[in-house]
Amino acid sequence: MAYGFTFPAVILLVLGCLPGSLVNSRPHGFRSLVTLIVALQFWVAACFAGGMAAGWIPHLNTVLARTPTQAPITMSVYFDGVAGLMLTLVSFIAWVICQYSIRYLDGEATQGSYFRWTSLTIGSICLMVVAGNLLVFIVAWVVASLGLHRLLLHYGHRPAAQRAAWTKFTISRIGDIALVVAAALIYSQFKTLEFAELAEMVRSLSSVTVETKVGCFLLVIGAITKSAQFPFHTWLPQTMETPTPVSALMHAGIVNAGGYLMIRTSPLVSLTPWALTTLAIIGGVTACFAAAVMLTQTSVKKSLAYSTISQMGFMMLQCGMGAYSAAMLHILAHSLYKAHAFLSSGSVIAGQAATSGVRSSPTQVNGIKLAAVGSALLALLWICLAGFGINPTTKPGGLLLGGILCLGMTHWIGQVMRYGNRALWIRSIAVAGFLCLVYAVSFVAVDAFIAASLPVTSTPEKFWWVAGFVVTSFLGLFIVQAALSSGRGAAVLNRWHIHAYNGFYFESILRRVFGNVLST
Repeated sequence: MAYGFTFPAVILLVLGCLPGSLVNSRPHGFRSLVTLIVALQFWVAACFAGGMAAGWIPHLNTVLARTPTQAPITMSVYFDGVAGLMLTLVSFIAWVICQYSIRYLDGEATQGSYFRWTSLTIGSICLMVVAGNLLVFIVAWVVASLGLHRLLLHYGHRPAAQRAAWTKFTISRIGDIALVVAAALIYSQFKTLEFAELAEMVRSLSSVTVETKVGCFLLVIGAITKSAQFPFHTWLPQTMETPTPVSALMHAGIVNAGGYLMIRTSPLVSLTPWALTTLAIIGGVTACFAAAVMLTQTSVKKSLAYSTISQMGFMMLQCGMGAYSAAMLHILAHSLYKAHAFLSSGSVIAGQAATSGVRSSPTQVNGIKLAAVGSALLALLWICLAGFGINPTTKPGGLLLGGILCLGMTHWIGQVMRYGNRALWIRSIAVAGFLCLVYAVSFVAVDAFIAASLPVTSTPEKFWWVAGFVVTSFLGLFIVQAALSSGRGAAVLNRWHIHAYNGFYFESILRRVFGNVLST
């Protein structure tokens, strides 16, 4: 059974190793073959995940091969609820992207090479998701990164593509080193790198060594580099020269690997509350920083890039708060949305032209009325969750994260209310209420599906200090957005507009510090 859902991924890896001259000489047949294998991977993953949800298929932890020495490497498969959801998501998005790429690159002389590197990247990601051994996970992680590097260089004659690819390459190697050292430290403590064995040993652990704590912190470092977290985020907005389907694969699939690593290793990382604290703070800073920069961007793809950075920041905040089920749901929802956003980005101008004749004069919104709407949404979300037997106060960061979710919907409703159309804003409130119900149902389903793979308790060090920091940051961002919408404080905000537009110059600072390392 273990061979069944890994076989398509192995074929994709093999196809990714074929010579470029061969695949470019038969581009139509090769691209169809890669797309077919990716489609097969999706349907196999969906069937296994569905069977697991129905109780027909148990969690799988199978060792396929061991090294003849005492080295901590085993080719094992670990297919539980977390892997099932992630493999189905990744393979589905990859299938859609392959189909889109056939039309997008039709007629290009190097489309065979493009599909070769796409095959290698997708196959590596799929094997990474189901890897049962941390070291094998890291190897697949690195191979996927190298495959993405080649995709970023598809138009390698463009200087911007070169700069983005090599910036990403440099930052990724920092994360790779952190993960390798983390694996060595974890092995020195537990004498195994099998995820299932590590999770079992953690449950009976009486004390945590310094080596384990440092190893967990290095896992966090690896995760934030992969998911473009501050200050390692600068490469993602640079990738404007890459083909649109590569952007979709990157934003909807590959950057999620950092969050998946945190969820996969959550029993281990939860041993180090201060590592969770670091993750929560970095995630909160990244979410607010990137959201502020996103508001000033005029390029569609660059705006989407900062949107991804912000969303990944919020996902890392959820992991840092110990809300791994919410983080998994966030990965699923964001990936599907962002893949659609990139693949349909070419129709944005047409859509704007279609609505360009709609004009209205915005009015001021009563702050008390808006606060009442936000409170009502939070109460409704609480009621929806309670209806399924979940008390948000007993879930890690439940009340805080629910409040942030409602804050975002409140801002959206406020935007609608500014146009004075009572019927429209009543409908927007109804839609927001429906979204609260959908979120509650989705959260309950995801939480039930992956609960067996998560730690019993997981909270950051000095939780209330972290919560205060997060509340202050998101409320500040809400106030800035409200001021921008209403026109109040325009003189002050306009002074900061150019700084935000340039990402507060972090890319320039890094380039000045590291020089040619980022522009090789």
